Amino acid sequence: MTNPTSSTTAPPTTNSLAGRREWAALGVLMLPLLLVSMDVSVLYFALPAIGADLAPSGTQQLWILDVYGFVLAGLLMTMGALGDRIGRRRLLLFGAAAFGGASLLAAYADSAGTLIAARAVLGIGGATLMPSTMALLRTMFTDPGQRAKAIGLWSGVMTGGIALGSVMSGILVEHFWWGSVFLVNLPAMGLLLLLGPFLLPESRNPSPGRFDWPSVPLSMAAVLPVVYGVKEIPSEGWHPLYVVSVTVGLLFAALFVHRQRTTGSPLIPPALLKGHGFTPALVLNLVASLAMMGSAIFTTQYLQSVLGMSPLAAALWSLLPSVFIGVAGPVTAQLVQRGADRGYVVAGGFAAMAAGFVLLALIGTDSLWLVLTGAGVLACGMVAIMSQLTDLALTGAPVERAGTASSLLETAAEFGGALGMAVLGSIGTAVYRHEMPATAPAGARETLGGALATASRLPGPAGEALTRTAREAFTGGMQGAAIAGAVLLTLAAAGAAATLRRS
Repeated sequence: MTNPTSSTTAPPTTNSLAGRREWAALGVLMLPLLLVSMDVSVLYFALPAIGADLAPSGTQQLWILDVYGFVLAGLLMTMGALGDRIGRRRLLLFGAAAFGGASLLAAYADSAGTLIAARAVLGIGGATLMPSTMALLRTMFTDPGQRAKAIGLWSGVMTGGIALGSVMSGILVEHFWWGSVFLVNLPAMGLLLLLGPFLLPESRNPSPGRFDWPSVPLSMAAVLPVVYGVKEIPSEGWHPLYVVSVTVGLLFAALFVHRQRTTGSPLIPPALLKGHGFTPALVLNLVASLAMMGSAIFTTQYLQSVLGMSPLAAALWSLLPSVFIGVAGPVTAQLVQRGADRGYVVAGGFAAMAAGFVLLALIGTDSLWLVLTGAGVLACGMVAIMSQLTDLALTGAPVERAGTASSLLETAAEFGGALGMAVLGSIGTAVYRHEMPATAPAGARETLGGALATASRLPGPAGEALTRTAREAFTGGMQGAAIAGAVLLTLAAAGAAATLRRS
C-alpha cells in the first residue's frame, strides 16, 4: 500500500474532502509563513541596538535591512520551479532547516558582515518556504470550497505577519537583547521539521524535464536591479544609479522572457501564463500589493512623525487594523461558495481598498482614528483580493506546476510592493516639497524627518512653526498619494470585474 506522506507524484485531481490530517498540516504550514512575513519588518526596532553593538557602517546597515528582501525576491521563481521538481515538502523542510540555522547565526552574530550573511541565508530559506506552503495547499485541499477557506487563512496570516513583526521586535528588544528577534524563529521551525514529515504529503511534477540552470541567474538579474532601483527612488530621488539599475533589470527581464519562449524546458513555461485567469491574477495581485505597501509607508510615518508617537506605540496602534484581517478571507470564500461571481468579489475588494484610500485622503494632522479605519478597510480589501486571486491562479495552473505558479504570484507581490513605495512615495514627496515654503531650510524641504530634525535645533517658536508646517505638508502629500491610489484601485476594480467574470 502506498504511504500518502511519501508519494512523489502529483495527487489525483478528484475533489475529495480534506480531513483532520490536512487541517492539522495547514496549522503547521502557518508557522513558517508567519515567520517569513514577520522577518520583513522584524528589524525595525532592533536596528538601534544592533548599531550600538556591532557598529555597522551606513552601507552595512542598509544591507542588514534589505538583503533579506532582495534575496527572497530574487530566488522565488527559482525555488518554486525547484520544488516542482524535487518535491515541495522536501524543499519546505530544507528551507526550514536553513531558516532555523540562519536565525541562530543571526542571533549571535559578532560582526555586521556575519549578520548580513545570516540575513541573506534567511532570504534563501524564505524563498523556499513561501511558494512551497502555497503549492502544498493546492495539493492537500482538492475540494474548491475547502481550498478557498485554507487560502483565505493563508492570506490573513501573510498580511498580519508583517504588522506583527515590528511589534514583536519592539517588545523583545525592550526586554531582551536584539538577538532575541531571531531566536523566536527556532521553536516554530523545529516544530515544522518534527511534524512536517508526518503531516505533509510529498508532491512533485512526475515529468519535470531537465532544470534550466541558465534561467536562474537571468531571473535574479531581472528581479534584483528592478527591486533595488524602485525601492531607492522614493528616498533618494531619480538618481542616475537607480534609473540605470531599473533599466538593466528590464533588459535582463527581456532576455529571461526570450529564453523561456525558446528553450525546451523553461523555468517558467509560457503556457502557464495562458491558463484561464492566471495572467490577470498576476497583474491584479501586483496592483493590490502596490497599493498596500504604498499606503504603509505613509501610515507608519504619520503615526510617528505627525502624531508624535514612539516607535513601539505606533507599532501597537498599527496592529488594530489587523484585527479584522482574519475575518476577511473566510468571509470572502463564503461569498464565492454561495454563488457570488469571483470577478465581482475581487472587484469589491478593490473597491474596499479604494474606499480606504478615500478615508486617508480626508485626514488632517490629528486624525488617528480616521487613519486606523482607512488602514483597516485597506487591509480587509487586500486579504479578500489576495485570497481569491491566489485560489484562481492555483486552480487555473496545472497541479504539477503549483510551485512555479505560487512563486510567480509572490514575485508579482514583491514587484508591486516595491512599485508602491516608488510611485505613491514619489507622489507624496512631490506634494510635500511643493507645499513647503521656499524660505524653509534646505533639509526641511526634502523630507518630514529632515524638517523635524531641523526644527529641534531652532529656538522655541521658530521650531514649532517649522514642525507644524512640515506636518501639514506631509499630510498634504499623504492625501495626494491617497487620491492617486483611490483612482488606480477604482480602475483595478473595473478591470477585475471585466477580466475575472465567471472565472
